[in-house]
Amino acid sequence: MTEINDRPDAERAKPVVAVFGAYGHTARFVTAELLERGWTPVLSGRDPEKLEAAAAAHPGVEWRVASIDTPDSLDRAIAGTALVINCAGPFGDTAPPLIEAALRAGIHYLDVTGETLVAIDTFDAYRDDPRVKEAGVVVAPVMAFYGALGDLLATVAIGDWPEADEISIAVALDSWHPTRGTLLASERRAGQRVIFADHHLQVLSGDEPPPTGTWAFSAPFGTQDVVGQFSTTDVITISKHLDTPRINAFLNTAPLKDLSDPDPKGPQAADASGRSAQVFLVEVVVHRGDEQRRAAARGRDIYAFTAPIVVEAAERILTGRSRAAGVVTAGEMFDAEDFLRSLPLDELTADLPSPGNG
Repeated sequence: MTEINDRPDAERAKPVVAVFGAYGHTARFVTAELLERGWTPVLSGRDPEKLEAAAAAHPGVEWRVASIDTPDSLDRAIAGTALVINCAGPFGDTAPPLIEAALRAGIHYLDVTGETLVAIDTFDAYRDDPRVKEAGVVVAPVMAFYGALGDLLATVAIGDWPEADEISIAVALDSWHPTRGTLLASERRAGQRVIFADHHLQVLSGDEPPPTGTWAFSAPFGTQDVVGQFSTTDVITISKHLDTPRINAFLNTAPLKDLSDPDPKGPQAADASGRSAQVFLVEVVVHRGDEQRRAAARGRDIYAFTAPIVVEAAERILTGRSRAAGVVTAGEMFDAEDFLRSLPLDELTADLPSPGNG
């Protein structure tokens, strides 16, 4: 009798991945990405009608109703899976019960939140939790456009430097038609800004306006007006493993008018995949003394782009290509250069060796 583990790799069934909040905008891209790569998703969420509709787009995909208010339902939703991807906001409500369910099941947990305060709470609550170590699992919040991409770019840019005097990250968007989840997260944040200065994360109130200035982006943006102290989860992830006393974060002001649209319509599909036409550019500059290093990435649709990030992370974790377990960031877990090269970017620039040359 041939045991499963004795079968050739090509014959082994891939582990099942649960997607919670599966009928949300970003989750639909995550499900499609999993299926395209040959993984088996199980869709879950609290609304049976929306869940059934999401599953109907992928005949044969299993779906399970679950609520964060009912631990037993979460246990049933992730039973038999090896990893859960949480796509359901507000993440302050969904992350704690779903992480607890993942720990009970002994499986990996990833989420795609861009909520800075939630990310801080997750790291604080679980980074030293002995249950995570005992289970030997990964708990990785903010494995998304915000939180992971800037962290990977900063990890590449700092390279072999053991520390840096300052790390700056600047994000440019040509437009930003937010999802309902983004708008709700913004309302909950109520203007609070997370910064990293003097080696510490700090939460500033919204009483004082953030600083403004300009940033000389590369094409197609050029020099842009920017707002400083941009409250992005990249500040949190970078601070967790790169040695620097200060992290600056900037966002160009051009798309901010979209966030205040009184009648938001959300991202609009521009192709058959459902991606919008939105263009993004993320640039990281690392300073040490008189030296500086840069890394940048340009692509399309920050919501759709989250899918290849989180699914690539899941795939690497489940195939043994993660450098660390526990509550970790993308830059800690993976070969940052190799991970960036795997993503469907329109352009990636940095002091990277050419493939095959080192």
